[in-house]
Amino acid sequence: MKKKLLYGMILVAFAIVLYISLSNTAIIARMLKGFFAILLPFVLGLSIAFIVNVLLRQLERLWTFIFRKAKKDTHLKAKRPVCLVVSILVFLGLIFALIFMVVPQLFATTKTLIADMPGYLDNLNKWWGGVVEFAAKYGAQIPEISLDADKTTNFFGKLINDNKNAIFDTTIGITTSLATGIFDAVLGISFSIYILAEKEMLIRWSKKIIYAYCKEEKAVKIFSIAKLTNQTFNNFITGQLIEAVIIGVLCFIGMSIFRMPYASIISILVGATALIPVLGAYIGTGVGAFLILLVDPVKALIFVLFIIVLQQLEGNLIYPKVVGKSIGIPGILVLAAVTIGGKLFGVAGMIIGVPTCAVLYCIIKENVGKKLEEKKLIGKV
Repeated sequence: MKKKLLYGMILVAFAIVLYISLSNTAIIARMLKGFFAILLPFVLGLSIAFIVNVLLRQLERLWTFIFRKAKKDTHLKAKRPVCLVVSILVFLGLIFALIFMVVPQLFATTKTLIADMPGYLDNLNKWWGGVVEFAAKYGAQIPEISLDADKTTNFFGKLINDNKNAIFDTTIGITTSLATGIFDAVLGISFSIYILAEKEMLIRWSKKIIYAYCKEEKAVKIFSIAKLTNQTFNNFITGQLIEAVIIGVLCFIGMSIFRMPYASIISILVGATALIPVLGAYIGTGVGAFLILLVDPVKALIFVLFIIVLQQLEGNLIYPKVVGKSIGIPGILVLAAVTIGGKLFGVAGMIIGVPTCAVLYCIIKENVGKKLEEKKLIGKV
């Protein structure tokens, strides 16, 4: 009777909360947006910590090997601070190198595109005229298109002038978002440094708190899930980093063979974006093709075809061998994890969304297996 009463109260409370939520969707949406905005720096910090920890572990092993014959233990105290500083500097160095190599080239390419717009429009007019003439020989009629450079320039000038207030507001919004993003990044990096510097202490305190407030059976289950989570994240991040290096190197070799421009910049970009599951390949390919387009449109097309072949090679050979079955979830769930993670926490959400989904998938799969075994339905459904 008491259980039925409790379930009834829970059901009524859920119905009230659901009704209030549906009646005030705008307020709830703002509250959720604010909540996720608060969480963003911590999610970013965890993402950075998992990535940097891959390098940190290797540097600490190297440090131990170098000082293995040292008689004094003073090197042990310096191991974590020195290796952590070097790991963070390498991580930040790669990020800044990528930004300062790619972004200026994108601005230069866009500037060149705008300056050479009249020439491109004339070439397009000539090309379209040839298509019209060719079609006319076989009785097909294609409408003629004439793009005037001055009219096009004036059109965009008028469009910008008519929407200058909206552009100003957008610029202010972008500036504000950029400032917020920098603040979140700095906070996230600081948070990741603290996690990595004190990770053993954090683990000890977590164990004490869980054993203090949970039954031993529950505590063992929690640590089992924590172990699964740590293993999944480490395997995934390590695999993604190795895959990114391989893809970047193969991209550089291929672009060098085909004598494509910006081989080093684009290869680094393709390798960096490969860290983002599913969508990263399209981002790197799009930016790379845009950079090559103005230098040689034919090579831009060859680059896109080359990346498509490289992605097939990566998807069928490299990814299964390097990352292996560390994800262990269907492709549709990978896409869903990337989409949801990206919507909530941006790039950091895309990176950690897949291993998070993998952990949840393993837990649910194990629980479903136990339930079916209890009902003696294994092999029947």
